[in-house]
Amino acid sequence: MGAGTDMSFEEKRAWIYAAIATGVPVIYFALILRQIPTTDVTQIAYVGPMLAAIGAAIAANIITTIAAALASPKEADKKDERDKQINRLGEHIAFYVMSTLALIPLGLTMAESAPFWIAHTLYLAFVLSALTSSTVKIVAYRRGL
Repeated sequence: MGAGTDMSFEEKRAWIYAAIATGVPVIYFALILRQIPTTDVTQIAYVGPMLAAIGAAIAANIITTIAAALASPKEADKKDERDKQINRLGEHIAFYVMSTLALIPLGLTMAESAPFWIAHTLYLAFVLSALTSSTVKIVAYRRGL
């Protein structure tokens, strides 16, 4: 898409995904990590909040995508070959990011680290993978594929 043209629905979805994949984890980590200076990590109740954050991100993504589709119903169904290529590229690169970052919690597990750190490095790997996917897609739409 060139300058002055509207963004495609698929690009809007990438922006939505990027915003949610940034916002929800920032809130989650702010709430949980602020406890570290005063509480032993084995005493921090993180499982429920982490599941809530994951659920909130999924729900927010679904709701905002539906809202975007309702705002532009004619565009929501349109997906061309370029959209498919961009999606494939974003997911391909995100796969390598996730695969590489998953080595950190694996290493922490082998080192018998606290489950708190293992869970959070794995969650962070998913977050960074999602951000990578969105960023690659947005750049591909903006600069061309």
